[in-house]
Amino acid sequence: MSPLSGVLGEAWALYRRHARHFILISFVIFLVIAIINALLSWAAGSIGAYIGLIFSVFGTFLLQAALVKAVQDVRDGRADLDLRGTVSAAMPFIGAVAIASILAGIGIAIGFILIIVPGLILLTFWSLLVPEIVIGGSGAMESFGRSWRTVRGYAWNVFGTLVVVYLILLVGEIVLSAILLALPFFWRSFISDLVTDTLVAPMIAAVVTLIYYRLTAAHGEQAEPGQGYGPGQGYGPGQGYGPGQGYGQGQGYAPGQGYGPGQGPGPEYGPAPGQGYGPGQGPGPSQGYGPGQGYGPGQGYGPGQGPAPGYGPAPGQGQEPPTVGRPVYPGPGYEPPSGEPTDPGQGYGPYPGGPA
Repeated sequence: MSPLSGVLGEAWALYRRHARHFILISFVIFLVIAIINALLSWAAGSIGAYIGLIFSVFGTFLLQAALVKAVQDVRDGRADLDLRGTVSAAMPFIGAVAIASILAGIGIAIGFILIIVPGLILLTFWSLLVPEIVIGGSGAMESFGRSWRTVRGYAWNVFGTLVVVYLILLVGEIVLSAILLALPFFWRSFISDLVTDTLVAPMIAAVVTLIYYRLTAAHGEQAEPGQGYGPGQGYGPGQGYGPGQGYGQGQGYAPGQGYGPGQGPGPEYGPAPGQGYGPGQGPGPSQGYGPGQGYGPGQGYGPGQGPAPGYGPAPGQGQEPPTVGRPVYPGPGYEPPSGEPTDPGQGYGPYPGGPA
């Protein structure tokens, strides 16, 4: 199935939905150019007419860029740019559009003069110059190669679509000229050109722009810079992993990073550096004290403190240190539990205060 199937219907639906916006752009640009031409011709005669021709060419390029920008803007279903915003957005592309259009016009004219067929071939393959510049961001010379590559493989589809569009527009212009036949030639020509160009130019721009979007998608390319991961896309400057970031050699926690005050790993990892256990806290099973942790100076058991019963005598309490080679025996009043020897000959040697 051709990627251009239904492109004319889509262009017509887009044109009808935003007709007021498109026609306003065309009408204002054509009207301004027409007024400038009339004033120059009236004030400076033939010289003014030549100057007016320059303005006309400029206006044509501005209109092409502005309408392509307008179609790009409304593809999401709404017009985000007004007339001034659309013209302002198109202004940076006028130079490239002018150079490409003039060179293409010369090449196509030479092709028609030769055998006509070369002119039709160039007209087909260079039909996407303006969208390549305004939407694709190409330069004037680069747009020729990109338009050729985009059309390649679908040239007959593009040619057939353009032929149908121009035949429809030609019929419309003939009908309008017949309606205005009663007017003088100057006014008939002026009104016919103004109305036809105002109504027709947006439709042509819609068709060409939609062809551009469909063919770039068919080639698996991105139509607009900044979408997907095309050249120069992805992580821009200041994004992603910059110097000193990621897990490169000698990296990890950057200076000032890691655990802040009151932060740290969970209980299974012990206290954080510089911290300790509060009252009733302490390491759990399989835990312990990290470097520099434990009892600091002046810490430990104070007077009258010590471990709870079951952990041995508190500091300063309990038995005397044993004498080497002599067993330790409790003091007076000691009642040995049942089963322990009470006779000195049964294992307890003489000990002061012990049993006789």
